[in-house]
Amino acid sequence: MPRSPNSSPHTRAVLQTLLHTHPAPIHGYDLSKATDLKSGTLYPILKRLHEQGHLNAEWEPSPHPGKPPRHIYTLTASGIGLAREKPEQATRAMKGALI
Repeated sequence: MPRSPNSSPHTRAVLQTLLHTHPAPIHGYDLSKATDLKSGTLYPILKRLHEQGHLNAEWEPSPHPGKPPRHIYTLTASGIGLAREKPEQATRAMKGALI
């Protein structure tokens, strides 16, 4: 039986972290630390959620001169609804305390 979209433990952990910080935006680095996901796992999840309309991704100028801008992420209304579905799945996938 195929898995339903956005139901992997990693995706659920990302959604729960975003829900926990909502409405404040969060950087990918902070999401990586909170979920203990490596960039090769995290950023494809963020890209997919953004393409599906569950996530806003905006560029933020770096506060440090000479450093490139960074993406900040927030949940959309549909993302909030998705994050509230079966949150107990994500709890097991998360490293521990959230930001």
